[in-house]
Amino acid sequence: MSVHPAVDFPVPLDISPSGGVEGRSRRYEKFLGDMAGVYRDEAAWQTSVDERGADELIYWVDDHRYQEGPGALIVGTSTLLPGRVGDEFAVTRGHLHAIADRAELYHCLSGHGVMLLETVDGQSTAIELTPGKAVNVPGHWIHRSVNVGDEPFVTLFCYAADAGQDYELIAEAGGMKSLVVADGQGWKLVPNPDHTGYRSR
Repeated sequence: MSVHPAVDFPVPLDISPSGGVEGRSRRYEKFLGDMAGVYRDEAAWQTSVDERGADELIYWVDDHRYQEGPGALIVGTSTLLPGRVGDEFAVTRGHLHAIADRAELYHCLSGHGVMLLETVDGQSTAIELTPGKAVNVPGHWIHRSVNVGDEPFVTLFCYAADAGQDYELIAEAGGMKSLVVADGQGWKLVPNPDHTGYRSR
């Protein structure tokens, strides 16, 4: 007689295009004071903290995890509020998955953003996202959301539940290889002169 593992029951989720998931397993929030070392211009970040307060909300993530183990998925939304620190647009911390070969899908629900993408071996690209546009991020790609618009940038994401996140890789490299900065009425990529290269994971 075969024995089947327990099967989790399907869970309906109410996903808002303005950000948030009813039925979420958790929510975490990042505030301006949490973003030390994320922006290249540390003086501009400190000025922003002094003027706007360390408790200003920058982004939040709602996710739903229905089980652990192989085959399980995490789905949720990331909501990144608009703003700038110096010339840089508002960003998330960014990460490589702790199990580096795990992929992730991002689908823009609202707003205007850029997914900044890099690999440990030096490849770099940026994909612009507006409502209805998506990017399928392969494994081994470091990724960071950037809000280049005037409204919240909201993405729906989905990735393997065992993937994990490695946030330290970017900090150890002096930031990502490219920066997304203001360019008149738009945005552009510029090299980050502080970037020292990523160490292999």
